[in-house]
Amino acid sequence: MTDPCIITVAITGSVPRKEHTSAVPITVAEQVESTHAAWEAGASIAHVHVRDDDESPSSDPDKFARYQDGVRKHCPGMIVQFSTGGRGRAAAERGSMLQLAPDMASLATGSCNFPTMIYENHPDLVADLAAAMQRHGVKPEIEVFDLSMLYTAFDMAARGELSAPLHVQFVLGIKNAMPANREVLEFQIDQLDKHMPEATWTAAGIGRHQLTVNHWALELGGHCRTGLEDNIRFDKDRLAASNAELVQRVAQLCGDYGRHPASCAEARRLLSLPQTVPAG
Repeated sequence: MTDPCIITVAITGSVPRKEHTSAVPITVAEQVESTHAAWEAGASIAHVHVRDDDESPSSDPDKFARYQDGVRKHCPGMIVQFSTGGRGRAAAERGSMLQLAPDMASLATGSCNFPTMIYENHPDLVADLAAAMQRHGVKPEIEVFDLSMLYTAFDMAARGELSAPLHVQFVLGIKNAMPANREVLEFQIDQLDKHMPEATWTAAGIGRHQLTVNHWALELGGHCRTGLEDNIRFDKDRLAASNAELVQRVAQLCGDYGRHPASCAEARRLLSLPQTVPAG
């Protein structure tokens, strides 16, 4: 029996627009359709940002609710992960949809520089989002854009602000933040193993680093993220046709490393999530 690899599909993000690629799903209906195709291709987690009609980032709980209902109806067992990310969203609104009790939500545990902005996550905001996730039974995915964010997560877990076992995502390849460097990734994995050996981890490569980081994660025993949020291209020669195409590539790669795409039930077991979720 090969080891399962949880494939996360990051379907939309805050940046890609239709002018960049027609494949990026913007409306809730498009997002549910794109997620369904990615689920059929082997994804077991859907990471979602919602957008307003003008394609700008949104915090509208109604859009998140309609998306979650659609995925639960059309993708049985798939893990729904809401973004609490801060690009284009007011800090006070970033956790407004956690009351919908998705399976998971992203949680960046510190601030860092992005190419054209400061990605600001004030300690009070991080604590408030973590508390809301605990209150609503939402498992955080700890977003590590910088090494300090990993140690902050360890400290929060020690204080009981994060519940074990942690799930961490190492984000590599954003300019001014953590580079897409295999030695850096291996160091972070080593630190995670030393401090929280029961934790699970995913690695995400941004832009042209997406496929490279997929290979590293598969080889090193972690889990993979792909999708149009992180990279709208399939390779240097063309745009990706869809989120499903990017997921299918990772699913096919799994066999090269003695892995297989985790089913939704396997992903839930690995992440200590309930097997049964409400129907859409």
